[in-house]
Amino acid sequence: MNVISLLTPKAQVAYLPEDCTIRQGLEKLRAHSFTALPVVAKDGRYVGTVSEGDFLRCILDRKDNSLRTQEKLPLVTVMRQGFNPAVSIRVSMAELLDRAMRQSFIPVVDDRGAFMGIVTRQSIMRKLVIPAVEKDRQADRQPERELEEAMV
Repeated sequence: MNVISLLTPKAQVAYLPEDCTIRQGLEKLRAHSFTALPVVAKDGRYVGTVSEGDFLRCILDRKDNSLRTQEKLPLVTVMRQGFNPAVSIRVSMAELLDRAMRQSFIPVVDDRGAFMGIVTRQSIMRKLVIPAVEKDRQADRQPERELEEAMV
């Protein structure tokens, strides 16, 4: 298994353009019911991730905490440096799993830093955990099936 098998491609991911405003970012966050979204530059590079908390801190930390005055500020004013760093498409499964323990989604970039998509904790669980649970269930049912066949 590799990162490609777990990747949700960019075309299917809600993300924010780097040059959008705080208002546009909040609207997209709300429209998709997410708590964080990746931010992508015009040239396709992954810039970072912005979260609800980032927006809230920005609004509350300013002297004039009116949303009306802040809604036109550029998105980059709320972003935290180094929050939710991307992994390379060549990342090891061990590192990917380690990151998934701390992040709900992991941004994935190619060798040039271009945003390719995300790997979600949910996709990892679907691929790794659910098949293992099903296999255990089937193994637990095997003695019952053998007993039923013997009785027929």
